[in-house]
Amino acid sequence: MDAKQRRVIMAAAVGSALEWYDFFIYGTAAALVFGDLFFPKLDPTVGTLASLATFGVGFAARPIGGIVFGHIGDKLGRKPVLVITLLMVGGGTFLIGLLPTYESIGLLAPALLVLLRLVQGFGAGAEYGGAVIMAVEYAPEGKRGLFGSWAPIGVTVGNLLAAGVFAVCSSLPKEAFLAWGWRIPFLLSIVLVLVGFYIRAKVTETPVFQEAVARRKPLRSPALEALRRYPKEMAVVVGARLAENGLGYLFPVFGLSYLTKTLGVPKGTALTGIMIAHGLSLLTIPLFSALSDRIGRRPVYIGAALFGAAYAFPFFMLIDTKDPLIISLAFIPAISISVSGMFGPQAAYFAELFGARLRFSGFALARELGSILAGGVAPFLAAWLVHRMDGAPWGVAVYIIVMALITALAVYHGPETYRIDLRADNAPPEAETR
Repeated sequence: MDAKQRRVIMAAAVGSALEWYDFFIYGTAAALVFGDLFFPKLDPTVGTLASLATFGVGFAARPIGGIVFGHIGDKLGRKPVLVITLLMVGGGTFLIGLLPTYESIGLLAPALLVLLRLVQGFGAGAEYGGAVIMAVEYAPEGKRGLFGSWAPIGVTVGNLLAAGVFAVCSSLPKEAFLAWGWRIPFLLSIVLVLVGFYIRAKVTETPVFQEAVARRKPLRSPALEALRRYPKEMAVVVGARLAENGLGYLFPVFGLSYLTKTLGVPKGTALTGIMIAHGLSLLTIPLFSALSDRIGRRPVYIGAALFGAAYAFPFFMLIDTKDPLIISLAFIPAISISVSGMFGPQAAYFAELFGARLRFSGFALARELGSILAGGVAPFLAAWLVHRMDGAPWGVAVYIIVMALITALAVYHGPETYRIDLRADNAPPEAETR
């Protein structure tokens, strides 16, 4: 690995860490404190649902961001998008840490919260896709899965940092945490913004993009062309996102809300289990990604989805014990096997599904459409299901199984891509479908 490649994978990892640090701390704050701070006039259960709904609002802006920045990424290059989206996501998060609460400015407080959440979502619509494409297009032959895994590794680092910071801050006395302690994780995001900007400013454009624009002019409307030329691939991405993104939010975000709000488990106990699982994911993500370089993306992805379906009921049975050790053990297979087994190979798989001239638009738009159907509604719907079932989690377990089976079916009907030519303009007609 040369110096340029090392810089690229660091750029992918740091930017993804920022994006998902931001989204995780928002999801965690939505589960733990935003109901009290921004929706205090509502019943506590309804307030929690309202705060989780603001978590989902950001996902509505993601496809729009995917279209806008995918267009820029396919016409002007991958690098400009990486810098712009980093600043949008990080800036939105930092400003949330400065927001007055409902007690200070009334209804304007939740309105500003939603606005900044939309800014986050708009930037995030292409942040991860750009990081993945940059890493994959720089990867040596036969190592695209491993190189692409640096973006999901960054995601895991961001989640781990967020869980750690919130674990420390939530150990404050309740009055101090509600008064100012919850702001610290948001304000600390500025550190990742500065580091990420420094690294990404030094990255050069990918050779795959340079070759593509030298060979043929960029298309006028990349997003529309991606929809027209790659309908099957778009459907595969949307379906593949359901379990990866849905379970990726349900286990840590809803799991945290369920443990603390429904079962009354201390926040520190719940966060410790999540941190351990994410820490192990730093090992399992590259392992699953490297495995997909050897045997293909589809077998690894489908296996992880089916594992998630099989583990849905056992997960809730384990955390219902309220035992700290068992809770920690319960999160490990959920996050470091099921979610990581899909998340790692997904990076290269989604990039390989689209031709060089439409890769950014196709990847970003399809991925974020899947986000709306999966992670955007998952925490809210799960909280609603628990409420409707008088605190029982079994409706959520069924919801997990349904998403996992849809994902397995979508990937099964998609092409195998790990041996395709990444420089090709078109989707790989030679790719295996079984």
